[in-house]
Order: sequence, then structure tokens, then C-alpha cells
Amino acid sequence: MERAAMAEDPDKGNAKRVDSRLLEILVCPRTKTSLLYDEARQELISRAARLAYPIRDGIPIMLEEEARQLDEEELRALARK
Repeated sequence: MERAAMAEDPDKGNAKRVDSRLLEILVCPRTKTSLLYDEARQELISRAARLAYPIRDGIPIMLEEEARQLDEEELRALARK
């Protein structure tokens, strides 16, 4: 039986986290490049597109209309990681 794409994180109460297998196959819909998972902000980051896709209730919302534009400071911080 397959695991669900989201699961409760016992360290964070009822907060949902995205399944690591799902994160491995997701790519940016605009650039088709890999994404970084920002667990603290619950976003998937596309450096190439300069977008942050939200994760709501453990479900990645991979729509450009829902994505947040990254500012220069955020991009510089990502480059240091």
C-alpha cells in the first residue's frame, strides 16, 4: 500500500509535511527545474523562475498564479545555501 503524499509530523503537532518522494519528482511548472523545500515557510522554491509555490495542508500548489515572487534579498539568501 502506498503512503499518502502528506503525513502528520509528530514533532509539529498536526502540521502536515510533504512526502519526500513527491518532492523528488516535482519540478517548477515554468522552468521544469528542481525545487527547494522551505519547510519553515511551507513553500517550494524555484530559483530559476524566482517563484515560491505555496504548500497548503501538505499539498503543493503548483500554479504560477498562486506563487509568490521572490525578491532580491531572498534570492541572495538562497544562493548562500
